[in-house]
Amino acid sequence: MSENKSETGKNFLVQGSILAIAGVITKIIGAVYRIPLVNILGDKGMGYYGVAFQIYAIALTLTSYSLPLAVSKLVSARLATGQYKNAYRVFRGAMTFAIAAGGIVGAIIFFGADFIASNLMAMKMSTLALRVLAPCILIVAILGVFRGFFQGNGSMIPTAVSQIIEQIVNAVVSVVGAYMLLKVGKEVASQKNNDSYGAAYAASGGTLGTVMGALAALLFLFFLFLAFRKKFRRQMERDRGNKTESYKRVFKVLLLTIAPVILSATVYNLCGVVDNAMFGTIMSIQGHKESEYAALLGIVTGKYDTLMNVPLAISSAFGSSLIPSIVLTAKTGNRRQVHEKIDIFTRFNMIIAIPCAAGFIVLAKPLLDLLFFTENNTLGGVLLQMGAISVVFYNLSTVTNAVLQGLDNMMVPVKSAAISLVIHIISLFLMMVVFKWGIYAVVLSKIVFSLSTCILNAHALRERIGYVQEQKKTFVIPAIASIIMGIVTLVVHLLFELFVGTRIATVIALCVAVAVYGVALVLLGGVTEKELSSMPKGPMLVKICKKAHLFRS
Repeated sequence: MSENKSETGKNFLVQGSILAIAGVITKIIGAVYRIPLVNILGDKGMGYYGVAFQIYAIALTLTSYSLPLAVSKLVSARLATGQYKNAYRVFRGAMTFAIAAGGIVGAIIFFGADFIASNLMAMKMSTLALRVLAPCILIVAILGVFRGFFQGNGSMIPTAVSQIIEQIVNAVVSVVGAYMLLKVGKEVASQKNNDSYGAAYAASGGTLGTVMGALAALLFLFFLFLAFRKKFRRQMERDRGNKTESYKRVFKVLLLTIAPVILSATVYNLCGVVDNAMFGTIMSIQGHKESEYAALLGIVTGKYDTLMNVPLAISSAFGSSLIPSIVLTAKTGNRRQVHEKIDIFTRFNMIIAIPCAAGFIVLAKPLLDLLFFTENNTLGGVLLQMGAISVVFYNLSTVTNAVLQGLDNMMVPVKSAAISLVIHIISLFLMMVVFKWGIYAVVLSKIVFSLSTCILNAHALRERIGYVQEQKKTFVIPAIASIIMGIVTLVVHLLFELFVGTRIATVIALCVAVAVYGVALVLLGGVTEKELSSMPKGPMLVKICKKAHLFRS
C-alpha cells in the first residue's frame, strides 16, 4: 500500500514538473519574441497593445482561466471511482459553459471595444487591438476544457505540448502581423493625418498572434481528443454505475469549483487594469495627450514587464511543482517536513530573484539597449532600476501563494491580494494626484502591492502552521553575494565598454555576473554541496566547485 502511495506521489511530481518545464519554455519564447515586437511597435504601440491585453486578461479570468483546474479536478474525481459516463458528462457540461461564457463575453468585448477603450481606459486607439483579441476569448475557453479533460485523465503532456505550440505560433504571427499591419497603419495615418494609426494597426497585428496561437493549440488538442475518444467510449461501456449525474448538478459543481479560482485570479489581474485605467484617466485630466501617456505605458508593458517576467516565470514554475509536493507532505501530518519543503523552495527562489534584482539595478539601461536597440531606453532604464526590488517581493509572494493553496487555504491569498490591491490603489492615487509622479507612480505602486502581499502571506503562514522563514541563507547571504556581483559587473562593463562598445560589454558583463555570483554564494555558505547537487546540472556544478576548492572543509 505504501509503495502505491509512493508511486502516486512520484507521478504527481513528474506530471507537475512537465507542466513547470513547459511553462518556463513558453515564458522564454514569450520574452524572446517580445524583443522584435517592441522594436516594431515602439513605445506608443506597446501602450495600445498592453491596454488591450489587460482587458483581454480580465475577460479570460471570467470565462476560462479556472476551467482547466476545475475540469481536471472533477473529471479525475469521477474516474477514480470508475464513473466514466459521469466524467464525460462533466466534459460536455464544461464545454457548454465554455462556449456560452466565452461567446457572450467575446461578443461584449468585440462590440463594446470602442466604449471600453475610450471611456474606461482613456486609450481610444486600443480599440482595434481589442477587437482582434475578442474571438480569442471563446477559443481559449474551449481550449481550457480540453486541457482540463486530459489533465483529469492523468496526463499533463497534451497540455504541455499545446502550450508550446501555442506560444511558437503566437511568436511568429505576432511579429509578422505587427510588421505587415504597421505598413497598412502608416498609410492610414498619412490619409487621416494622425501618426497614432500606425502604432494602433501594428498593435492589432501583434495581438493577431495570440488568436492564431490559441487556435493552433485548440486544433492540436481537438484531433488528439478524436483519437482518444474511441478508448474513452470503450471505458464508458464498461461503466456499470447506476447513478448518472444530471447536467444541473454538473453545472452547480462546476460553478462552485470555478468561483474561488476566478475570484483569486480576478484580484491579481485587476492590479494591471487599475494601473492602466487610473494612469490614462489621471494623465488625461492633467492635460496630457493620449499619444504621450500611451508611449509611457508602453515602456512599462513592453520593456519593464518583459524583463521582470523572466525571473517570475521561474518562480511560477517552482510554485506549480511545489503545490502537489506540499499537498502530499501535509497529508502525512509531519509539520517539520512541511516547513523544510517551504524553506527549500523559498531559498531557491531567492537565490534566483535577489541577483536578478541586483542585475537590473546595475545594468538596467545596457540590458534594454541590448534588447530594444531601436528605442530610447533612458526612461525605461530608470523605471527598471526603481522597480527592481519588486522582483524579490513578487517571487516571494508567488511561492507563499502556492504554499497556502497546497495547504488548502485557498481564500487566504485572495484576501491578501484584495487588501494589497486597496493599498495599491490608494498609493497610486496619492503618487499621481498629490505628488504628480506620473509613470514613476505606476512602478512604485507595484512595489507597494507586492510587498504588502508578501507581508500578509507571511503572517498567514505563521498563524496557520507556525512557519517563519530562515533569514541568513535565504536573504542575507544572497544579498551580500549580489552586492559583490553588482560591483564587479559594473566595473567589468565600464572597462569593456571603452574597447568593444556597450552591447558586447553587456554580454560579457552578464557572463561575469553569473560566475561571480555563483562563486560568492558558495564561498559565503549560501548553498551546500548537497543542495547544489539537487539542482539542475547539480553534479556537474559540484565537480567544478570541488576542483576550484570553493566548498568549506
